Amino acid sequence: MRHAITIVLSSNEFGILQRTINSRKSQVRDVFRASIILLAAQGKSNTIIASVLKTSVNTVSLWRGRFAEQRVKGLKDKPRRGRKRTYSANKVEEIINTTLKTKPKDATHWSTRTLAQEVCVSHMTVKRIWNAYQIKPHLIHTFKLSKDPDFFEKLHDVVGLYLNPPDHALVLCVDEKSQIQALDRTQPGLPLKKGRCGTMTHDYKRHGTTTLFAALNVLEGTVIGTCMQKHRHQEYLKFLRTIYRKTPKNLDIHMIVDNYSTHKHEKVQQWINKHRRFHVHFIPTSSSWLNLVECFFSKLTLKRIRRGVFHSLQELINAINDFLDKHNSNPKPFVWTKTADDIIKKITPLYQIINNDS
Repeated sequence: MRHAITIVLSSNEFGILQRTINSRKSQVRDVFRASIILLAAQGKSNTIIASVLKTSVNTVSLWRGRFAEQRVKGLKDKPRRGRKRTYSANKVEEIINTTLKTKPKDATHWSTRTLAQEVCVSHMTVKRIWNAYQIKPHLIHTFKLSKDPDFFEKLHDVVGLYLNPPDHALVLCVDEKSQIQALDRTQPGLPLKKGRCGTMTHDYKRHGTTTLFAALNVLEGTVIGTCMQKHRHQEYLKFLRTIYRKTPKNLDIHMIVDNYSTHKHEKVQQWINKHRRFHVHFIPTSSSWLNLVECFFSKLTLKRIRRGVFHSLQELINAINDFLDKHNSNPKPFVWTKTADDIIKKITPLYQIINNDS
């Protein structure tokens, strides 16, 4: 009659196995194998261990034998050969280079099937290689680099206001969200239910547009906002007066605005010069991402406008005002974290690429 191999653990081995069992990060298979060895070290037979751990006697005997031969290292899986590579490294490199450096004659980008025909492999092979190297020819992201000659000076100015706002002053990000449409659907949509998303018709009725003038308080996250029919310099002056009334008179106002012509109108400049506590900081051209009020506009669009159904222009305006009130009742500021140097370091290679191509 065969006898199970006797297992005697050193203090170090016992500690390793015990930590494996107690650790929440241990894999289930490692805990299972460590349990076998600890029970074997207690003098338990393979049959009893198999009964306790609800496994087969052969499995217990396998890991008991491996531990006796290789100790703790024997509890790890042996390397497996696996399936041999179907295609060589040169073929993989050919697929990658063809994807990145060429285009098909009749399309703007490769698909898995068109490239598979080009390089004589299956489309699933192309898909696996693309997934492995994170190549996505079907996707494209838009961008715009500023050509403002004073880009770096304006960048340091605006980011400095975000990271180190001046004392006894308010920093406001000011802009307009123009042409907000009051869209009504031609038929009632179906409501959201289990197994089905909500629906709305693809066509719509227009009931007019409005423009939201907004000033985001960078420190507090509150927003001063008002809707107007147009977005000329006359409306912008009205909004500046609104800011003047709704902010403490003993605080300076540092406004971050874009280069829209309305913001630089002669009458606007005259008004700013008369009200000395107002200071205007222009972001570089084509750099709307530097104005934090755009984050609020994005939030408004996503949560209230894009899927909204408005039967009149006034209903749209009421919805925007309700959103502003709700936002200001529990404001959460958008926190800027990147320094100007971090931004410059990231975008400098892009400028170099564009300058070399041009």
